[in-house]
Parts: sequence; C-alpha cells; structure tokens
Amino acid sequence: MSRPGTGGPPQDGLSYADAGVDIAAGEKAVALIKEHVRATFRPEVIGDVGGFGGLFDVSGLPHRQPVLVASTDGVGTKSAIARLTGRYGTIGLDVVAMCVDDVAANGADPLFFLDYISTGDLVPEVVDEIVAGVAEGCRRAGCALLGGEMSEHPGLMDPGDFDLVGFAVGVVERDEVLPRDVGPGDRIIGIASPGLRCNGYSLARKALLEREARDLEGPAWEGAHHSLGEELLRPSEIYAPALHEARAHAEVHALAHVTGGGIPGNLARVLPDGCDGLVRRGAWERPRVFVEVQAAAAVDDAEMEAVFNLGLGMLVVVPPGDTHGALDAIRAQGHEAWDVGEVVEGHGRGLLVD
Repeated sequence: MSRPGTGGPPQDGLSYADAGVDIAAGEKAVALIKEHVRATFRPEVIGDVGGFGGLFDVSGLPHRQPVLVASTDGVGTKSAIARLTGRYGTIGLDVVAMCVDDVAANGADPLFFLDYISTGDLVPEVVDEIVAGVAEGCRRAGCALLGGEMSEHPGLMDPGDFDLVGFAVGVVERDEVLPRDVGPGDRIIGIASPGLRCNGYSLARKALLEREARDLEGPAWEGAHHSLGEELLRPSEIYAPALHEARAHAEVHALAHVTGGGIPGNLARVLPDGCDGLVRRGAWERPRVFVEVQAAAAVDDAEMEAVFNLGLGMLVVVPPGDTHGALDAIRAQGHEAWDVGEVVEGHGRGLLVD
C-alpha cells in the first residue's frame, strides 16, 4: 500500500544522515575543538564551550569611553587551495587576520572572535585542523575564540567544499578612533605581507593553475625550495599586536589594511578630501609570488596594483617625527617594515608613484 499522497510504492523512512547531514560527525567535531577554543580564553570570558552564546565581561576593561568595533570577513577562494592540497592548518590563521586587522585599523584592540564553517560534508578531523588554526590566530592576536558554528549543506555544496568566515569585536577609546589628524607631511609606513594574504586568489588560481597548469605539489617557481601549494597557503600576517605597540610608541594618525582594492584603494579610505597619499614603488621588496602571478596572467601594472597588496599588508600613517619610533615598535614584533611614502596636498587619492 502506498503512503497517502505519494501515489507510489511503499518507501522506507528517511533519516537526517540519508539527507546528507551527520549529527554524530558534528558532535565529534565539537568534542575535538574544545581544547583549542579553551586555550584562547581571556579572563573576561564567562562560561565554557557549548552555550547558545559566548559571554564576555567588558566591565573591567581600562577604558574611559569604550567604543566597540566589529568586523566580519572570510578567506575567499583561498579555501579552494586548502581543499585541493588537503592542508587545512593555516587557513584559520587567515580568517582571524582578515577580521582582527580590520578591527585594529580603527585603532582598536581585538577582544573576541567567532567563526563559521560551512561544508558539503562535515569531516570532524578537517574541522579540527581548521579550528586549531583559528585558535592559533586568536592567540597571536590576543583575543578569545568565544564561539562559532559548523553547518553541513548537502546538495548546495559538493563533498570536500567548505567556506570559512569570521567575526571579531574590539575596543578603543572614543577619542582614539582612527583615522584622525591626517595631514600633509605625514609619513606612510608599510608593513610586509610575505604572501598574497587572502586577496586576488581567483586571478592567481586562474593564471597559475588553469592557464599555466602548474602543479600545486611542484616548486613554487624555478629554484624554489617550497611547493606552489605551500606558497599559496602561506598564512596571513596578523598585525594587530604590532599596531598596538606602534600606537603605544608613536602618534598614529591612520591605519589602512591592504585587502581588496590594493594599496591605492585602501589608502584612500583613510585620507581626508584635501590630501593624497603617495607610496613609492621601489621602497620595499616585492615578494616573488606577485611577479609569478603577473607573468602568468599577462596583466598590466595597473591591474596588479588594483587587485593585490604587492607585499604591503598594512599601512601606518604617522607624523614625520614619529617615523622611527613606529618602525622600531613594529619591527620589534617580528615584522619587516619600511618608510614607503608621504601624505601631500591633494584630493583624497591613494597613489603609487615611481
């Protein structure tokens, strides 16, 4: 006898697993990541892993007029490289960097972070590897991994596919929110980004993997001692602690996180209408990966400058007398940094100049 309304033969009952969602795998993943999460807790964290919301006590923060700063971002198609190589240990660092450095660009210190992992099929060991990287990123940034979410999307995402996004909250004194007081004569410091960070991967993948059919397990380029996969998965630098030190040792007027839009587009976001920011092209060493991508993609300089950071992941604008203090503070945190330009009278543009 058919079921009412089906008009067909008898059918066995469906389970959630039959539909592609494995509850047991989700529970195993949560159990695996608990210690990663706990290792990031700050004294302000209330409760433990597994609640319906993360709790953070801000009453003891040493701020007279605290302003909360929030940012959300993802890793883009860099996740495809992780999937293709089966290496998931650093992608979590990337998502933390994207979010906490946006928060830090406002002059804030990151307090806590949440992540969201969506997958075609939930593999607990993969989730564990990703979250271990997220936790390491949070430790480097000095923020707590307060919570997160994992979800399976069978039928919408293919098995093995995943996406990773994050959400960060930080705090800054109201009268210290950046940018402020940017004017002609200010110097621009560039902080090194050894790799692509998380921007331009669609173009890099198309150029290197499709057009040139390079092997991710082969050398990154002729003579390289690391693979192309390792190069493309090079984790993003986390600048937030260095920016805190720069603000402590210098009068910082603005911070520009160089993501989509490149150096010109992101520098323009922190400039007043009456100023231009000039960054000298030869003032820092451009990492080899950008040369490889440009040659493979056969794109002009203007396109490269609009898409990639070209080796500078953060720009710091300071008065000329504070240049050395800021550089010393940033370098003491383990980052390469250079005086790369200056602010002049203009029209609110970020410009790369020879």
